[in-house]
Amino acid sequence: MKFKIKSIHFGKIVVIIPEVFEDERGFFIEVFKANEFQTLGLPSVFVQDNHSKSVKNVLRGLHFQWNPPMGKLMRVTYGSAFLVAVDIRKGSPTLGKWFGTEVTAQNKKQIWAPAGFARGFCVLSDYAEIQYKCTGIYNKNCESGILWCDPDIGIKWPIKNPIVSEKDARAQTLTDWFKKPESENFKQIKQTKNQQRGYL
Repeated sequence: MKFKIKSIHFGKIVVIIPEVFEDERGFFIEVFKANEFQTLGLPSVFVQDNHSKSVKNVLRGLHFQWNPPMGKLMRVTYGSAFLVAVDIRKGSPTLGKWFGTEVTAQNKKQIWAPAGFARGFCVLSDYAEIQYKCTGIYNKNCESGILWCDPDIGIKWPIKNPIVSEKDARAQTLTDWFKKPESENFKQIKQTKNQQRGYL
C-alpha cells in the first residue's frame, strides 16, 4: 500500500495521506510502513507509541522534548481535532511560525513534524482520540512547553474558552524559552543539497 504526501510546510512538516481500501464492510489502511516512509524521505524508526483521549474543547500543548530529540507522527483515530506544529529552531527562517490543520478519523491524515517543532492540538468533536508515533523515548527531565496562547506566535485556534491543564496554562513564552541554554538544542542547520530532500 502506498502513502501520498499531500503538502509540506516550512520544509519539515509533512501532511501524509495513506492509501485506503474501503467497502461496505469497513476499511483497511497501513498507517506506517518503513520502506515506504524511507522512499518518501520520512523517518522509518519510531521508539514509542502514544494514545490520547480528550473531550471537546480540550487543548493540549505546545509540547516538545530535546533529549532524546522527539519528532512526532500524529493522527486522529476517533473524532476530530486541530493539530498544530510551531517552529522553535533558533536561526530558522520560519522561527515562531505555526501550521495547523483539522485531522479526523474520516480524512485519515497524518502529520509529521521533527524535533525542533512544538506540538499541540485541540478537540473539535464531542471527544477525540489521537495516536502518535515518537522518534524519542519520553524523558520528563528534558521536555517542556510553550504557552498555547503566546501572542508572538498567534495561533488561530478554532475553539473558544479551551480547557487546558494547569501545567499548560503556566507554560513559558517562546521568548522565555530562548533565554534558556536548553534552547540551543534546536538550531536551524544548513544542509547540503543531498540532505534537503529529507524531512528529518
